This record gives sequence, structure tokens and C-alpha cells, in this order.
Amino acid sequence: PVLTQPASLSASPGASARLSCTPSSGYSGGAYALYWYERKFYADSSKYQGSGVPSRFSGSKAASANAGLLVTSGLQPRTRLTIYCSAYHRSTDTNKVLQTHEEVR
Repeated sequence: PVLTQPASLSASPGASARLSCTPSSGYSGGAYALYWYERKFYADSSKYQGSGVPSRFSGSKAASANAGLLVTSGLQPRTRLTIYCSAYHRSTDTNKVLQTHEEVR
């Protein structure tokens, strides 16, 4: 399966950014979980928050759209994050990781 994310995302200071991650059809329905990382675990698609991660990061999954979403609020000027999306397939016990960038200018 393939994960699709935007190559980059820019947003204004103080705004929220919505970073999507869409698995291919092999990850449809409830058969997968999505995880978001920078240098450590941030959030997953069940809205679980990683230890020490600021509450401004929130992960979710839209089963109908077969996509995951990481929302970052209260963006600060001149912030550049490298965000990783990982999809875990429960049936096949496989992981796929994709990298994207989030930048605030």
C-alpha cells in the first residue's frame, strides 16, 4: 500500500494547519491505524496523544474518506517541522512510513 501526503504545507502564524495522509485502497475501512511523528511520536488516528506532545497537535481518521489528519493549531512564525505519517495494517502486520514537511512563514 502507498501513503499519499502533500509534499509541503504552508500556513500563516496563529492559524491551524491540516496535514492529510491517505493510504491506498489496501488500507480501507477499519483495517489500519495512522500515526504521526516528528522526532518522536505525536499522535495517532484514534486521537491518542504521545507523551510530552503539545495539545496543539491532534490526530484523527475519517473512515469514510479513508484518510488520516493531523491538525496543528497556534502555529508560530518561522517554524519548520518534518512530519512523518505511518500506517499500520492490522491484518498483515505491516508498516509504511511517509515523510512530509510543515512550514510556517
